[in-house]
Amino acid sequence: MTALRKPPVALISDAAAFAIRGERSSDVVAREALLDACFGANRHARTCQRLRDGYAPAEGLAFSATANGRLVGTVRLWHVSAGGTPALVLGPLAVDSACRELGIGAALMNHALAAAKARGHGAVILLGDAPYYARFGFSALKTGELALPGPFERDRLLGIELRDGALDGAWGMIAPKGKARPAGKARKFASHAA
Repeated sequence: MTALRKPPVALISDAAAFAIRGERSSDVVAREALLDACFGANRHARTCQRLRDGYAPAEGLAFSATANGRLVGTVRLWHVSAGGTPALVLGPLAVDSACRELGIGAALMNHALAAAKARGHGAVILLGDAPYYARFGFSALKTGELALPGPFERDRLLGIELRDGALDGAWGMIAPKGKARPAGKARKFASHAA
């Protein structure tokens, strides 16, 4: 008679479990508090914020990570023109400091990139640390001729093509493009920044 063997089961604590879902309007207060905690009160003055001011995130490309009913991570993508080339800009990506060892940031990145590709987008650009973002395929290979509307470190302007050749020949200023955020929401976020 053959003995049935039970496969080993890895026990995961409740604290390690998280889920990624589309951002909800009920996430706004927690998201803004998380972004303040991660990036400081001056985050609204950063160069990449110029690409988001007054605009809504790209449709279906704003995600929240939750654990035990609490928002612990966020990432959003926004429509831009990369010197006339359609692209998305990613950011900000933020994870609660108490949850940084759980892989939430990587999971949010992979989820956002897969969703952008599934929606037919060709490229994603971001301003960030090359060693961290290289593992997702980001590099400065095709962003050298692009500029941002404010000060930035050239080696931190990174891109990834979701479709081969999507950033070929891209040069010039990266400018916001896309759907404007409703006026009431723009005022609400602006007053939060004060």
